[in-house]
Amino acid sequence: MSLSRRGVLAAGGAVGALAATAAGTAGAAAAARGPGRGRVRTGFDRLAADGYRLLRGQKVGVVTNPTGITADVTHIVDVMHPDDRVNLTAVFGPEHGFRGTAQAGGSEGRYDDPATGLPVYDTYLKSGQPLADIFTASGVDTVLFDIQDAGARFYTYIWTLYDCMEAAALAGKRLVVLDRPNPVTGRAALGPVLDPAFATFVGRREIAQAHGMTVAELALLFNAEFLHANPARLEVVTMSGWRRSDFFDDTGLPWVPPSPNMPTAETALVYSGTCLFEGTNLSEGRGTTRPFELLGAEGIDHRWAAAANALRLPGVAFREAYFAPTFSKFQGKTVGGVQVHVQDREVFDPVLTGIALLVTAKRTWSGFAWRPDNWIDKLTGNTRVRTMIDAGADTDEVVRAWQRDLSAFRAKRRRYLRYGG
Repeated sequence: MSLSRRGVLAAGGAVGALAATAAGTAGAAAAARGPGRGRVRTGFDRLAADGYRLLRGQKVGVVTNPTGITADVTHIVDVMHPDDRVNLTAVFGPEHGFRGTAQAGGSEGRYDDPATGLPVYDTYLKSGQPLADIFTASGVDTVLFDIQDAGARFYTYIWTLYDCMEAAALAGKRLVVLDRPNPVTGRAALGPVLDPAFATFVGRREIAQAHGMTVAELALLFNAEFLHANPARLEVVTMSGWRRSDFFDDTGLPWVPPSPNMPTAETALVYSGTCLFEGTNLSEGRGTTRPFELLGAEGIDHRWAAAANALRLPGVAFREAYFAPTFSKFQGKTVGGVQVHVQDREVFDPVLTGIALLVTAKRTWSGFAWRPDNWIDKLTGNTRVRTMIDAGADTDEVVRAWQRDLSAFRAKRRRYLRYGG
């Protein structure tokens, strides 16, 4: 039996008995709450409804953060810890930490959780054998993964998943992924595909900039395509009620910021495109109430918004904006730029929009510059975007340059998709 098949069976076999009950319960809840509410049940919801049967007889550790909640906004650690049906013995904290107290590029370190007394191990920036050693030292048999993703290759939690899969295989541990929605739908993969020469923690392997997958689907792809030499003993628990066309507000689930600068699901909608401004000398809106929607720098005026609007990009408009970040780039200074207003999310293309904004920013502001370390190459996964824009290419030329690689990724991706609609 292949490991990919094992993952399918975990969703359809070990938790398969839940289907009729879950569908009935979810349907009743949806009817009680009204249209569009309570339809989706997460992987954790289905695992718990089955009495944690997948975890019976196992010492369990969970990789999670503040997004690991139930529909009534109770954290899954606080649900499992007092439940005699599951033996939860450890928590593993990613970037920003288990309880979410750390800013970008930080973690909470090793401590005992005050609410439960459970040991919390710091996994941030740990991979390979050092991470495997943490799993071994914790004494767990099974590692759960339950974190809300944002749908972009450079959102680091999917690479925490990848690193945990690799480390679990090295440590001889089973890894179970509890699925959650892709908040920006799972309809399509968009943008350039990573060149392995540019692999970092914002992109370990060759997937598209906006991958259009859930974390469980990514886990199946990672295991079969990239970790096949030493695959994880992987099982996934799928959601019920989620459709590929769903945006997050279609799910009836509560939104918890998965990181300090991802405050709303609307932020996630633009993030896979406008995060590219981290690779420039412009502010990407960190330190404002609308990160990744507000972009700007000292010296930028109305001409940028006018140039971007002149492109008539699908589903989006740009407002001339002025703001003063409270931290990060241009802290305490008033800068000019644009606010991105998504007007029709069904046709909006975040990656196309991000490239168009880079092109127009460079053409309308003489102070435009890439970050000196060429961080933009790590975000886009290649040198092509930067060098083409520097050479004067327009938006359509840059986008055409990655279509062959994207088509190949889309074909590969289809083998691991587990939801319709």
